[in-house]
Amino acid sequence: MKKEKISALEAQLEAQKIAFAPVIFQVVRTMREFGILKLLFTHKEGLTMEEISEKSEVSLYGVKVLIESAVVASVVLEEDDRFFLSKIGYFLENDKMTKINMDFNHYINYKGFYDLDKSIKEQKPLGLKVFGDWDDTIYPHLSVLPAKAKKAWFDFDHFYSDSAFDDAIDTLKTFEAKSLLDIGGNTGKFSIRFAKKSKEIKFTILDLPEQIAMATKNIEENGLEDRVDFYPLNILEHNNEIPKGFDIIWMSQFLDCFAEEDAIKILSRVADSMDEKSRLCILEPTVDKQQFDTSSYCIANTSPYFTVMANGCSKMFNSRDLFEYIRKAGLEVEESYDGLGFSHTLVKCKKV
Repeated sequence: MKKEKISALEAQLEAQKIAFAPVIFQVVRTMREFGILKLLFTHKEGLTMEEISEKSEVSLYGVKVLIESAVVASVVLEEDDRFFLSKIGYFLENDKMTKINMDFNHYINYKGFYDLDKSIKEQKPLGLKVFGDWDDTIYPHLSVLPAKAKKAWFDFDHFYSDSAFDDAIDTLKTFEAKSLLDIGGNTGKFSIRFAKKSKEIKFTILDLPEQIAMATKNIEENGLEDRVDFYPLNILEHNNEIPKGFDIIWMSQFLDCFAEEDAIKILSRVADSMDEKSRLCILEPTVDKQQFDTSSYCIANTSPYFTVMANGCSKMFNSRDLFEYIRKAGLEVEESYDGLGFSHTLVKCKKV
């Protein structure tokens, strides 16, 4: 057993941080929304409670509640009755990744996570009911989410994948492909970016009809109608064949949306659509392939979202599991590229 380098008193404090984590989260989010974090950031000389109240137009009572909580959470520092933004507070106010993660957890996850325990037991996204009378998955409903929730979902999804797109495209361009099937193409962001970087490739986006409608609009706005086709399909209807004849089959943050059994079936159907020249390229953030602890922390803590809000049955990958699914589907990992963007691995597969 690994020996812990932490005292009992320190461990107890860390336990309380977890017990009160929902409170601290909402305190800090409220301070951000009220502009208090920004005030402290711009006033390096520090501010008193009264000055914070006056400048933020929040009651002195409200400021005291928020600031006192933020101090014990090390978000705010106190010296001689003046308050300063800490390094942690700096990232909460200024770091794009932190802001996107907070908005995603507030607008998408927070209310629904009350039913995480039930979702795990039933393997159904029971938290999804906070948005409507939905009991299947979140994906067909993305276009009708409340405005702030919709923005938070797409900002979160695109932030992580977009960071890896350029690196991935540079790698894919070396394959000298003429056609690419973008499975789970969502709003079309990847195909649009790749099409603008390569005039030689023809693209087809495969996704749910609701997603195809959003992608079609984006493709038209970018003037790429002659370069991008569409293939509406519910990928979970396993009797439907994957279209054939593509040099590259592309999946970005797609397989993590499915239970193990369905992921393997999807991969098997993709294998059936491939010939000896085709290559399947999978872009995924994996928990065990991260250079920094921050990335591992964010990825591992995204898995419960899938459980309670998205589908009830999937999670973020450990690379061992992903590679095992690929093998079971009759495919072989030809190459694997780690460290793309913030956190992604690109896995290149061929048919066995």
